[in-house]
Amino acid sequence: MRILLTGTNGQLGNALLSHLPEAAKIYAPTRAEMDLGKAAEIRQCIQQFRPDLIINPAAYTAVDLAEKEIEQAQAINATAPAIMAEEACKLGAGLIHYSTDYVYAGDKQDKDGDWQAYVESDATAPLNVYGQTKLAGEQAIIVSGCRHLILRTSWVYSLHGKNFFLTMLKLAREREQLRIVNDQWGTPNAAAWLARASGDIVGQLLQNGNKTDWWSTLGGIYHLSASGKTSWFEFASAIVRLADQQGKLGKPSPEMLGIPASEYPTPARRPHNSLLSTQKLQAAFGLVIPDWQTCLQATMDTVPPCTNQQTQAQGQTN
Repeated sequence: MRILLTGTNGQLGNALLSHLPEAAKIYAPTRAEMDLGKAAEIRQCIQQFRPDLIINPAAYTAVDLAEKEIEQAQAINATAPAIMAEEACKLGAGLIHYSTDYVYAGDKQDKDGDWQAYVESDATAPLNVYGQTKLAGEQAIIVSGCRHLILRTSWVYSLHGKNFFLTMLKLAREREQLRIVNDQWGTPNAAAWLARASGDIVGQLLQNGNKTDWWSTLGGIYHLSASGKTSWFEFASAIVRLADQQGKLGKPSPEMLGIPASEYPTPARRPHNSLLSTQKLQAAFGLVIPDWQTCLQATMDTVPPCTNQQTQAQGQTN
């Protein structure tokens, strides 16, 4: 199987490089080889490589900046997937595309006011440009008629790139107090776990021989997420606690304070509820879903200890 993989500079794309089946021939073009903001380059790259499967974790993910850079977000999150879908149709190839919890409004509750996990059939209503452009990308893929899997996930983190996990580690090493939003709920997802799960799905596709019946039976939208529920405040507290236990802060833990989102205004509105049900995914692919704490522990175990030199250097820059 020939696989074209995008976005390997990003968290999930980088992790996917080491979790896709060894039997596959993988081409991961650089931005110089395929700029997702340029339609002609996308088409040319796909037409020349002629993949059996396109995997697209690439995205414009600067949520707040997207409120200003609307055209750029639209080009990468909506237009690029649409072109990939069109070219996949021409080749009879499949497309695995990653989307986001931000396609939802984040207000799903039961009659008692408790947050409820979104299922794939729930109505979408994104609150910000990022979510709107990601939803547009989903819709373009579906309309194209290509063989596709759309995998929605949330709160992705890793040791690569920019993310909440790395930001909290950095701030916990520098500050005496952290104020973190405590009224937005969801599930953190380690990129390594998302990549492993994705690799399992691609492996099942390979075993089937990438046949039409597999796509017609299993294609569609799924939620790909670890299990459990937490707030940004609780996630941050868990990061700091584990880092402290493993000697990876280099100083005493900072004081952790929870604040409402109203005290931390941002250009883009965020959903209060980002919980995603994975029942459909589990039934279709038989995946074992870990809890988010297990994934966080595994990620923290790979963080190098904080040395005295690192701590001193950080202190000098503040």
